[in-house]
Amino acid sequence: MESPVCRSRLEINFIRLLDETQQMANGSKAKDWTFEKWVEGRRITVLYGSQTGTAQEVAERIGREARRHFFVPTVQPMDECPVDRLSSESLTVFVAATTGQGDDPDNMRSFFKALWAQRKNRQLLSHLKFGVLGLGDSSYQKFNYSAKRLNNLLMYLGGQPLLKIGLGDDQHDLGPEFVIDPWLENWWKKVLELYSLPDGVQPLGSDIILPPKYKVKVITDGVEENSANERSGALVVNEEACASSPCSAVVTMNKRVTLEDHFQEVRLIEFDTNQIKAKHKPGDVLMIQPQNIEEHIEEFISVLGLNPELKFSLELNDPNATLPLQSVLQTPCTMRECVQKYFDIQAVPKRYFFELLAYFTKDETEREKFMEFTTAEGQQALYDYCSRPKRTIMEALADFPHTNRNIPLDYLFDLIPPIKPRPYSIASSSIAMPTRTQLLVAVVRYNTILRRPRVGLCTNWLARQKIGSTVPVWVKPGTLTFPSLESECVPPVLMIGPGTGCAPFRAYIQERVASGASKGLVMVFGCRNKAKDYFFKDEWEVLVKEGKLELYCAFSRDQEDKVYVQHVMREHAAHFWGLIGEQHAKVYFAGNAKRVPIDVYEALTYICEHGLGKGESEAEQYMKKNVEKRYQTETWA
Repeated sequence: MESPVCRSRLEINFIRLLDETQQMANGSKAKDWTFEKWVEGRRITVLYGSQTGTAQEVAERIGREARRHFFVPTVQPMDECPVDRLSSESLTVFVAATTGQGDDPDNMRSFFKALWAQRKNRQLLSHLKFGVLGLGDSSYQKFNYSAKRLNNLLMYLGGQPLLKIGLGDDQHDLGPEFVIDPWLENWWKKVLELYSLPDGVQPLGSDIILPPKYKVKVITDGVEENSANERSGALVVNEEACASSPCSAVVTMNKRVTLEDHFQEVRLIEFDTNQIKAKHKPGDVLMIQPQNIEEHIEEFISVLGLNPELKFSLELNDPNATLPLQSVLQTPCTMRECVQKYFDIQAVPKRYFFELLAYFTKDETEREKFMEFTTAEGQQALYDYCSRPKRTIMEALADFPHTNRNIPLDYLFDLIPPIKPRPYSIASSSIAMPTRTQLLVAVVRYNTILRRPRVGLCTNWLARQKIGSTVPVWVKPGTLTFPSLESECVPPVLMIGPGTGCAPFRAYIQERVASGASKGLVMVFGCRNKAKDYFFKDEWEVLVKEGKLELYCAFSRDQEDKVYVQHVMREHAAHFWGLIGEQHAKVYFAGNAKRVPIDVYEALTYICEHGLGKGESEAEQYMKKNVEKRYQTETWA
């Protein structure tokens, strides 16, 4: 474990800030309350696996509660915690979301694999006291699968759970908080039994606001000035937060590929990615760092009464925070640049958003509403106000005029989350198109009970990009891995991709055809209308004529009875059994995460049942023992 004397100045100063907060709360410093005791004996690690940011939010909440109980927390993704460091920890909370069909989040996979590799050492974590919080959705077959198997592995390696695993459920009327709130209350009771506070020291109450993540240094005439909320004590900037910049890719094509009268706008967007040295593989994703659109920027600045030309720099105030990447937000910057490139003003506000607003309002009615939203009992009201209509942070702030002009600049960065990069499955092959990368993007627009239509931040920003404009991008491995084309015997592949789910398969089809190994490509594609949203029609039908692709299509709205990909699979069960049962084909699905993956799995089971000539239970066993080893999915909500 890292030596206490080696802690950073930033962490020591953060401890000092909390110590000052304690003095303000209690009136005087407790006896024998020293910085050394803080660092040496009251440390807690909070590790999260998060795909969409929800588990990260819960982990950050635990970090805040740790500070209120006078612990020094370390909050980070699981993949950033080496297993050898975990083996030296004594108190850790794990927050694990489950994504797709029982998959681990991207920033948890390496950690779990590394931990699993140590399973022979049954005493590896014998000194670790831990708790696991899971976030899942009980409408999915593998409810909280990631959290459950992590909890089992931690116990298998000798870890000591302080509490039974908590399984948050999105389907509950009160949301996952119905489980999270009492679980955390019990967690801190258990922890304080083991790590009691010194005499005269009590956990900080909710009436005391914690220090912000950053200090805002306003720049006037080239001179930095402290914001009104600055506390004393110089802090160190975390230079490690400034990672390498993504590539600025030039847009070379941006065209709509659905008919104008089709309900869904889908665009094929192409970038010049010649600057990216490592070429992408089929199954990889292109990460996009989007920005807010102009009318939203102007509206947000107006609602908060901000000076768009105000120039400022940021200084770290929390050892768990990192400065924005220079590639996203240069510092110093103007307020307009910050709203444009950094603040996710289109995000749906969460519970902590209203917890913070309660400190800043001057109106008692608004404060009561904010406080209601922060309780477990108020989660239905919060859901009805925010989540159900998809009300944005910008719209929520506009609803509370007695509060929105009173928010200190320092706390804007706690109040509003940063814009997160979005992953899109790459729809082209780097062999077929060496300097270009294409995406198939469905532009998100829909209506709720609110008058203004809801719009996806990234997809609508991308749709507006003109030829020649630049977009920050980089390549990451996706969840799908395809057979290597360098092998002497490349197996056949069965790809099921309704809608834009066909994107990674189009990349693999291009790659396999370009390499000359085009036999054994079988594609099941689904859309609404053959004439309106049949993506890559001309390209694929040429390959069919050349004998390089088997293509099966389901056009769900072109006849009275709806036909989906699972119906086509059942219709051709005998042929697909030849691929799956006899030729041992690799099987892939990409598409929406709700009902379709279940229907496709059931169709695969049906194919096995008829191919084997046995009952459903035997087919299910065959799926588990044979097909699941060759079956990969990529799903999204």
